[in-house]
Amino acid sequence: MERVTSGDQVPGDGVGDGVGEGVGDPVPPPVGGVLWSVAGDIRALLMLPAALAMQVAHPAIGAGVDAHSVFRTDPWGRGERSLRSVQLWIYGGEDAAREGRRLRQLHRDIQGTDAHGRRYHALTPAYYSWVHATGFPVYAHGLRLLARPLTEAQERQLYAEWLQVGRILGIHDRDMPQTIEEFWPYYRKVLAYELEATVVVRELLDPDQPVPAPDRGPLPLRLALRLLWPVLRRPFLRLRSFLTVGMMPPDAREAIGLAWTDEQERALRRFARVVRVVVPVLPERLRYLPLARKARAAARRATR
Repeated sequence: MERVTSGDQVPGDGVGDGVGEGVGDPVPPPVGGVLWSVAGDIRALLMLPAALAMQVAHPAIGAGVDAHSVFRTDPWGRGERSLRSVQLWIYGGEDAAREGRRLRQLHRDIQGTDAHGRRYHALTPAYYSWVHATGFPVYAHGLRLLARPLTEAQERQLYAEWLQVGRILGIHDRDMPQTIEEFWPYYRKVLAYELEATVVVRELLDPDQPVPAPDRGPLPLRLALRLLWPVLRRPFLRLRSFLTVGMMPPDAREAIGLAWTDEQERALRRFARVVRVVVPVLPERLRYLPLARKARAAARRATR
């Protein structure tokens, strides 16, 4: 779910050139599909930090983010660009494949050495595929909490659509499990042998990090947040940490070594109940992210 965006270079799991621009470009997931329904819902914003933490818990990916990302100096801009990129994969139409090519180009020269002294390259298929793969278990787990559990058929459809997103990003079918039955053993193997509490994971969960005040949104809001940020920063970061760990699938949380108490679980369940009640009754302009709203409106016009 998290990729390199403008001004932000992160090691992925490379894929080479992928398909070229034109007739052979992969298409986004279908209108009205599972991803179409959930990826643009504001509840997706609550799931994305968990996927990011799972990605950077891989030592190679964490090392690349540590060395090449602007997440420390421009966290709000990075988040905005990354979110727009994710939305383009699903709602971008012809722009989806173009965005995939842009991301691959940004990864081409990213390489280095991880904390264990092992060389990595941004376009190593195993790493790039893991960055993408994290989205599926996080969506499945997050929907159980914040919406409703997927049926078996919906879960299979979600996985098939997530594979299609992978093709947009240039991931070859040979580098991703092609069925759910193949995915879970692959997923558990990565959890068991690859993930750890990297420097970046610990930093993302640290409520004392010197995160700058938000610099996006209307000017009056930015000015107010800048003024109040010394008071709001730590509570905000504590909430971010709580949701990052809480929205992570429990087996991933355990594999990384992140603490989670029964009291925190109860608090998360209470929070999720409120979200399940409130979000479905919000007007569309508040419930859906901008690209999703635009795509939904275009789909309605096309059916008239």
